[in-house]
Amino acid sequence: MIKLTFRRLSQLLLMLVFMPLATTVNGQQARLDLTQGMVDATDTFLASLTAQQRNNGTYDFDDEERFNWHFIPRDRNGVPFKSMNAIQRQAAESLLKVFFSAKGYEKAEAVRNLESVLAEIEVNGRFDRDPELYYITVFGTPGRDSNWALRYEGHHMAYNWTFVRGMGIASSPQFFGTNPAEVRTGEKIGTRVLATEEDLARALVTSLDSNQQAQAILEIEVPRDIYTAAEHEVSPLDDSGIAYGDLNSQQKLALMSIVEELTSTQPDVIANQRLRTIRDEGLDNIKFAWIGSTEKDDAHYYRVQGPSFLIEYDNTQNNANHVHLVWRDFAGDFGRDLIRMHYQAAAGFGPGHNH
Repeated sequence: MIKLTFRRLSQLLLMLVFMPLATTVNGQQARLDLTQGMVDATDTFLASLTAQQRNNGTYDFDDEERFNWHFIPRDRNGVPFKSMNAIQRQAAESLLKVFFSAKGYEKAEAVRNLESVLAEIEVNGRFDRDPELYYITVFGTPGRDSNWALRYEGHHMAYNWTFVRGMGIASSPQFFGTNPAEVRTGEKIGTRVLATEEDLARALVTSLDSNQQAQAILEIEVPRDIYTAAEHEVSPLDDSGIAYGDLNSQQKLALMSIVEELTSTQPDVIANQRLRTIRDEGLDNIKFAWIGSTEKDDAHYYRVQGPSFLIEYDNTQNNANHVHLVWRDFAGDFGRDLIRMHYQAAAGFGPGHNH
């Protein structure tokens, strides 16, 4: 019996030693599998296009157009749904179902379909509200060992994925918006596409005691929009708000549920990597800040900021019925950190290495 116990103990120790390695190997394989799926879906989409569509929708990886992102109604470069035939549309939809999680794809479609609601509200408005004006743009040549990127963008939608020679997948900037935040007329009445992101944060801020609220709620004017707008590169905002370590256990779970809700629009591989990075940096370094009223239907803003990332949410325009929600990575937007890692790794092979 003692001998069996020692044997079992040895097995457990070996499991503890090799578990991190196995987890790492499994994670790497999952990332490679996801990357290959994204490559295949993108190749299939590109193969379905006409020469003119490919000309409109593809750029070199290093082209400045890759950083030309925004979430407002405007002219865009890429291949819009409006120009696609049935086969191309099916390829585009299949592509998006690979790049988004199931939840993310559902939200993206819901955001896109709000354009039809706006078209009914804004009769003869100054913008062309059209759910067909959402564009896919490819930068570089898709491959597991190449530098390339994909952008999916339209009004209130801007998702960017960047791939750097096997170093990883960057997935920011990531933006969703909704106008209206809550549909109040017509067939879709009651629809709130980003309800969870609003309700989780309000539940957290209203759960704070008076001392905690004094830290979390900033007594300044509610911003008209997210502070970072559509900047190409962003730095941390003011180090204000309540820290994760100053929350009770339930409040900590509530704060992380906001983070997890935003990560969940990405495939599991990307979402899990984001969460691992955040935990490795230390949860106590995350801060939550709120500006404005805590009452529903009043103008408000919140942010969640950690050492490497920023979530900004605002609902202030159109009588507090218009949401902007963004995830930014300070070093990782557009794959900047992965590109830097690639060149550092390549430099380690000496001047003769061809990268």
